[in-house]
Amino acid sequence: MQAILGVLFHSLGGVAAGSFYMPYNKVNGWAWESYWIVGGLMSWLIVPPLAAYLTVPGFLDIILAGSSSIVWFTFLMGLLWGVGGLSYGLGVRYLGMSLGNSVVLGFCAAFGALVPSVYYNFYPEEGKTSFSEMFASSGGRIVLLGVMVCLLGIVISGKAGMMKEGELSEEEKKKTVSEFNLVKGLVVATLSGILSAFFSFGIEAGKPLADAAIVAGYDHLYANNVTFVVILWGGLVTNLFWTTILSIKYKSYTDFTNKNTPIRNNILFSALAGTIWFLQFFFYGMGESKLGSGASSWILHMSTIILTANFWGIYRKEWHGVAKKTKWTITAGIAVILLSVLLVGVGNSL
Repeated sequence: MQAILGVLFHSLGGVAAGSFYMPYNKVNGWAWESYWIVGGLMSWLIVPPLAAYLTVPGFLDIILAGSSSIVWFTFLMGLLWGVGGLSYGLGVRYLGMSLGNSVVLGFCAAFGALVPSVYYNFYPEEGKTSFSEMFASSGGRIVLLGVMVCLLGIVISGKAGMMKEGELSEEEKKKTVSEFNLVKGLVVATLSGILSAFFSFGIEAGKPLADAAIVAGYDHLYANNVTFVVILWGGLVTNLFWTTILSIKYKSYTDFTNKNTPIRNNILFSALAGTIWFLQFFFYGMGESKLGSGASSWILHMSTIILTANFWGIYRKEWHGVAKKTKWTITAGIAVILLSVLLVGVGNSL
């Protein structure tokens, strides 16, 4: 029952993460950095402390009482993850919802699921699963197989993107993805996928904060909300720094006073996107509390995001006009990712 609830919570989080970019498509007349930082202020600064206050009212006391080294290292992971978050937005801009998310989150899934266990192989810690321990158990080997299958699904999805690139004219590609650029998008998406995995490392680094919340008597279901606040502070610093540079460079800060654009609607849609984005980790924390395995939680979360984003890509007709072979290729990629979710679930239950 615990595993079923864990998969359900991760699915809800994945749907939120795979859908959050959709409201940004309703923003008109604003530069990317303008709507990105409005959404970011909601998802990194405003909503996380609010969620923590509602579920763990003493979260700030727990952070202040925590080890400074743990808090700062968790914050550092958030800074690095923030770079991945920035390039994620660019990856989706250049590749679209479907292919962009597949490439970014495929790398993110693999690194986020495996690197913490490799770290604990060299620096053992009580209660943490090392890579050798995962490999030694049948359930752990199935989880690792699920990670490999997930990567295969990403390769297939990437192949579909390359087929699309060769079949459509520039005008046709830009009908659904206005700034489509395969080479630039793949480079940015790869960078984003690797750096975005640092969120997983941040969760591991901040576990003592979540454990302190449980010791203080708070529900373990929401304990990770304390850790998320610190990680997202790091992400806020990175994103705020870069978007400010872009705003000054291109003078896009005038977007917020440009009455020729729907300012109120743009703010509302951007804020909605940021709020939906945070819900992914709200449910992620609940899912991890049920599954208890960082590798399983991370791969399930990422796979569900990829699936959701691909369905949105189909809805937005990002694959409209391509050959049947290309459509079957992207369908096969999605199916393989579904298989990886099943394998990880089975491995975790064992």
